[in-house]
Amino acid sequence: MILKDARAEDYKRVFEETPGGQQVLDELTRRFGGAVYVKGGPEGDRQTCFNAGRRDVLDFILRRLNEADEEME
Repeated sequence: MILKDARAEDYKRVFEETPGGQQVLDELTRRFGGAVYVKGGPEGDRQTCFNAGRRDVLDFILRRLNEADEEME
């Protein structure tokens, strides 16, 4: 089975046009958005890396939503 990548329009439909999609995106933003950096030596470095990984998923979703908006212009 060959899997296709989701299109930018698919992200727009799921997160902006489907009932509850905007609420899910808002929750993801509250939970995984915000500052990434944590000071505190090696422990702070590890937490910063962990936070950056979590944030990367949210950033990917937001980039795909922006791409869908740009395609519509």
